[in-house]
Amino acid sequence: MVSTHFHGGCEIRSCVRDWYDDGDTSPDSAQVNDQRVVVLESSLMAFVTILYVADICGRPGRQATAHLVKPLREKYGVDYVIANSENAAGGFGITPEMAKKMFAYGVDLQTSGNHIWDRYDIVRYLYQKPKLLRPANFPEEAPGQGWYLEDVGGVKIGVINLQGRTYMKDIDCPFKVGRHLVYRLREQTKVIFVDFHAEATSEKQAMWHYLDGMVSAVIGSHTHVQTADETISPNGTAYLTDAGMTGPFDSVIGMQKEPSIERFVTGMPKRFTTATEDVKLSGVVLRISAETGRTESIERIRYDFDLDTFKPEDIVPAVSETESETDESYDESYDESQSDNEEELQE
Repeated sequence: MVSTHFHGGCEIRSCVRDWYDDGDTSPDSAQVNDQRVVVLESSLMAFVTILYVADICGRPGRQATAHLVKPLREKYGVDYVIANSENAAGGFGITPEMAKKMFAYGVDLQTSGNHIWDRYDIVRYLYQKPKLLRPANFPEEAPGQGWYLEDVGGVKIGVINLQGRTYMKDIDCPFKVGRHLVYRLREQTKVIFVDFHAEATSEKQAMWHYLDGMVSAVIGSHTHVQTADETISPNGTAYLTDAGMTGPFDSVIGMQKEPSIERFVTGMPKRFTTATEDVKLSGVVLRISAETGRTESIERIRYDFDLDTFKPEDIVPAVSETESETDESYDESYDESQSDNEEELQE
C-alpha cells in the first residue's frame, strides 16, 4: 500500500455541541444527557470524509471495487464515495448493469470522462440516473448531467465532473462551465468536489488555481497514472494531478502490454484487451470541514487486491464475522457471459 497524509494549515475544531431543551439556548437551562448529546453530535457532522476511487478499469477494477469499497468506508469513516467508472466495461465505457452494480458495491456517485459514450446503451441510463455523471462541459443537448448535489447527514455535498480540452475533444470550456456551476452550488453548500478528467498536467493545475478557495478539492483523472503531488492550498482547496487507476497494474494503463507495444512500434491499430495481473485500487481520501468547505487533510491511497486471497479483515481488522462474509453485492457473475464481447475494443 502507498499512503501519504497531508494536513492543511487549519485548526481542527471539536464537533461537540451542547444540547438545550425546548429551544432555550441559555446555559442555565442546559440539560445534561450524554445520549442526546451524542445523537446531536453525529447529526451535525463537523467534517465530511470523501473517498474517491480512481478510474475503474475492466473486470479486475470492478472486482477490486466490489470487495474494497465497503471495508475502506469503515477504515476511514467515509461519509461519501465517488468513483470514476467510465472504463468499467473492458476498459472502454460502462453499461447500465455495471453502473447499477457500482452503487451496490457502496459507491454513492459515479463520474466519467471521454469514454462515457463508448457503450451506446448507457445513453438512456444517463437520463434515468443523474448520479452517473458525464462531463458538464459537453453541450447541454448531450444526455445526462455533469453535476449533482446530495444531502449527507445534514451536510450538502456538491460534485462537478469536467473534461479538459488539451489533447482531447474540443468541447465547451471547462473553466467557464466549471465556475458557473460552482457559483450555483455555493448558494447551497461550500463542500464541492471537482473531478477534472484531463490529459495535460498544466490544464489540471490551472483549474486548481482557477477554482482555488471556491471548491473543496480538484482531483484529476484520465491518465491512469497516480501522481504524488497531493497538496492543500492556503485557501483550503485540495489538489492531486491524477488519482490513478483501479485495475491491473501489470499492463499499459490497464491494457495488455503486447498489443500496446506493437501499436507504438508499428504504428498500426491494434485490438486491446484488459490485463488481469497485479490489481490495485487507487484513489484519495479527503477530510473536509462541513462549515467552511475547506479541506483539512488529503491522503493518497493505493491498495493491492487479489481475488483469491482477499479478506475484509486485511483492511479493517475489527470487521465482525457477519460483515466479513461474502456479500451478494460482490458477485461479478452477472456480466461474465458478456465479458468476451465487452473486454475487447479497438482504439
